[in-house]
Amino acid sequence: MARRLAIGLASLVFVTGCQTQDPPSASPSPHVTTPPVVSELTPTPTPKATPLERWITERPRWLGKRVLPLGPSGFGEIRPTPPVLRNRRFATIDVLPPPRTERFAAEMGSVPRAVAKRSSWSAACPVALDQLSYITMPFWGFDRRLHAGEMIVNAAVATDVVAAFKQLFRIHFPIEEMRVVTAKEIEEWETKPTGDVNVTSSFECRDAAETSHRSQHAYGLAIDINPFHNPYARGDVVAPELASAYLDRTWKRPGMILEGDRVTAAFDAIGWGWGGRWSSLKDWMHFSQNGH
Repeated sequence: MARRLAIGLASLVFVTGCQTQDPPSASPSPHVTTPPVVSELTPTPTPKATPLERWITERPRWLGKRVLPLGPSGFGEIRPTPPVLRNRRFATIDVLPPPRTERFAAEMGSVPRAVAKRSSWSAACPVALDQLSYITMPFWGFDRRLHAGEMIVNAAVATDVVAAFKQLFRIHFPIEEMRVVTAKEIEEWETKPTGDVNVTSSFECRDAAETSHRSQHAYGLAIDINPFHNPYARGDVVAPELASAYLDRTWKRPGMILEGDRVTAAFDAIGWGWGGRWSSLKDWMHFSQNGH
């Protein structure tokens, strides 16, 4: 009996030992770690924004589309500046092919027929078409990239205008848009204002603000630069109508023109006056040959 028990125990030990030994091919290596299981729900990390992307503000979809009711002054209703426009730095939307070189190179000549057709010029304007000049020149955008701009000016001042903008180019002064303004745009600014326009331009066949006489723009002898950053202000009137945040000229933001800076110096050098120096009102965007 004891002998049979001993044999049985020995057999059990033998069988048990055989069952705990896996085939060599299935034995895990002591030096290999199993990679973690990645869930399909794990989100892909979002790439970090580049310094330029952090600098640029996103252009809201409503820009240029929300018409303001007209006020008693003839301007649109003056409203607080939306947060996205308080430090406006939009990337430029190109209307011309980009410059081929990073050097300042301007071209001047007569106004092409196609350009004249889309401009605000007509035979009723106080200056003949052959008295105007069409300029193309590079500028730096708020996106810190080079863009090609266009401008119609009086032919008598074309060389001086190019000289001034060459100085702005050298200091990388940011400009959002530089293009020819159409007659339709001028009409809509007066009848369907959105209060967020920011076009740098010269020739605009229209009357001066709050007057019945022709503006110096109608002769191609005045230039407005970044109107939203450098608004017109008289009493309670602000134009563009959403640019009230830029009435604070002590809060220095890119695109602003300030007394004693290199923008005013560039136009001082060609003998032009600046609306930021006027006493009865301020027109910080405005430079003109005769100072008006």
